Amino acid sequence: MERKSFFETPIEYLKGVGPSKAEILKKELGIFTYGDLIYHYPFRYIDRTRFYRISEISPDLQYIQIKGVITGTQLIGDARKKRLVATLADDHGGHLELVWFQGIKFVEKNIQIGRPYIVFGKPNFFNHKPNLPHPELELLSESKKEFQTALQPVYSSTEKLKLFFLDSKGLMKLIYTVLQQGAHFIDETLPEEVLSQYKFMSKREALAQIHFPSDSRLLQRAQSRLKFEELFLIQLRLLFNKQVKKRLYNGSTFSVVGELFNSFYNHHLPFDLTTAQKKVVREIRQDTYSGLQMNRLLQGDVGSGKTVVALMTMLLAADNGYQSCMMAPTEILAVQHYHSLRGMLKNMNIEVGLLTGSTKKKERTRLFEALLSGELKLLVGTHALIEDGVQFQNLGMVIIDEQHRFGVEQRAKLWRKNNNPPHILVMTATPIPRTLAMTLYGDLDVSVIDELPAGRKPITTLHKFENHRLRLFGFLKEEIARGRQVYIVYPLIEESEKLDYLDLMNGYEHISNTFPAPQYRVSIVHGKMKAAEKDMEMERFKNGETHIMVATTVIEVGVNVPNASVMVIENAEKFGLSQLHQLRGRVGRGAEQSYCILMSSHKLSSEAKIRLDTMVQTNNGFEISEVDLRLRGPGNLEGTQQSGVLDLKLADLAKDQQILIEARSCVERILDEDPSLIMEKNKKLKYYFENKGVSEITWEKIS
Repeated sequence: MERKSFFETPIEYLKGVGPSKAEILKKELGIFTYGDLIYHYPFRYIDRTRFYRISEISPDLQYIQIKGVITGTQLIGDARKKRLVATLADDHGGHLELVWFQGIKFVEKNIQIGRPYIVFGKPNFFNHKPNLPHPELELLSESKKEFQTALQPVYSSTEKLKLFFLDSKGLMKLIYTVLQQGAHFIDETLPEEVLSQYKFMSKREALAQIHFPSDSRLLQRAQSRLKFEELFLIQLRLLFNKQVKKRLYNGSTFSVVGELFNSFYNHHLPFDLTTAQKKVVREIRQDTYSGLQMNRLLQGDVGSGKTVVALMTMLLAADNGYQSCMMAPTEILAVQHYHSLRGMLKNMNIEVGLLTGSTKKKERTRLFEALLSGELKLLVGTHALIEDGVQFQNLGMVIIDEQHRFGVEQRAKLWRKNNNPPHILVMTATPIPRTLAMTLYGDLDVSVIDELPAGRKPITTLHKFENHRLRLFGFLKEEIARGRQVYIVYPLIEESEKLDYLDLMNGYEHISNTFPAPQYRVSIVHGKMKAAEKDMEMERFKNGETHIMVATTVIEVGVNVPNASVMVIENAEKFGLSQLHQLRGRVGRGAEQSYCILMSSHKLSSEAKIRLDTMVQTNNGFEISEVDLRLRGPGNLEGTQQSGVLDLKLADLAKDQQILIEARSCVERILDEDPSLIMEKNKKLKYYFENKGVSEITWEKIS
């Protein structure tokens, strides 16, 4: 059998599997082949070298292993309450109950009374006496099996798998079988140079040691080697694709900085650019002048001034005869961008178009004609921009705001609207940890705006409990008396939408009673309202006609009210860090001191306490994102689920940052020396590309 075909063998052909077990392995764990099985790594290990006396069992022990003889069994209870209880006696006079609530007939049939067993499980205490529910049983005479190690691997399984005897131990037996049969088929993935540089063990040894470690030192070495490989191959794919794109796709050359750009910069800037903004504009200028297609990610915290950079980029395109479009994920955000751009360009002779699902047919027809003729240079919109009817004369710049909210195919449709690929600027107000950016957006050039515009004061964040509510209301009245406005936000969680809606309406009623008309005016915004009603309420608040806006998280993005100085977040413990930070960014947009007040109950989980403490301690979105990554992991961060890149088997971006940095650096060195991977020493990497189809570049891969 060939090396490649062995690991592609369907899992049903493995001894001990068969069609029914294969089907459940596919459904529950996504294991289709022998290769999938050996990459199903243990998630922890249990030390099986220690044997306890029954008298030593205490509540703080996670798992115990005991040698003893089963002296008898009995069935207790009936129907659903039936259980099998066996008594285990050790050599030191101790007695322990072993209990089964499921699989009773099978266990009872196979237990051998009077024979010595090794028993393993997690102790439970009832009436201060220990017992072992559903323990692992193994006859002492059969315990010296080859695949047993001092550190026993524990594999993730499911209740359905356990019905087919595919618990952790069942999976361990299958993996042992595959490794025994296929060890000589395991080829090295990394070049010799890399193995030597980092003193890595071979791929074959690493796989053997991660499943069946001889000791903790070898296990650690195996984990380090396989984590490095996983991150190395991701970076290789991203960076190889990045250089291929640069070779294949020439971008439109923006050769001049013309009248529109210079007029705006010299006479119409709403505020002086920060040093960070100037640096980003220079980077974009260099990209668009180079003749290569730009693919750049612009990260900037809430209120850092990304929109003005985007506008200057669009004016640069217009000066060179090209059209630009900016796509936002929601209509409210698109409308905000539209008004923001129009406001900054009000004294300049250039039109900005707006295209959303609500655009009337007459206006839509006018926009289409103006785009096709080249008369309209700047267009803002939602996913309506990707419709087939939207045709540009000469699209040179595509700006995508919060791109993780769009699917890959949606974005690709925009890029196909020009014969020559337009330059791409992706913007996000969700700060991305460095390691996540290197993995999700490793094939993009990254720019960061890490300064707030001059005159902005840092937002003061406070965490308060219910017993502080009267003082809070007094503070809100003081702020309103100073001419300021207030947001009060309630959580909205889909699973309990009715309860949340009730909370919101109760809150609105309470606020309306505490801040009575006509002295105070309170508005409300939530997801059940019609779009026109929401827009009207937001407009009233924006114009200063209402003092307090009671809302759900619909105001997380899309509302820019410089006069709003206080953000109160009710039940703040129910929000994620990223969402808390986004909500806080709704205030602090003017020159006055602003406040974010996090209200919570006294009952907080340790994770909720870390989130709230983090918000109080820092306004830095990048620091917050690092904490969020540690708490939630990359797969749960907003936008990462659809990336496809983060299907990590072993590496952890929160814990393995140094390995990732080292892996990326190693890839960069290899590609600098051998961009096409044609050297003999890199043939393994070339093989990886050819067999994974990674070298194919399509529009969909430009992200």
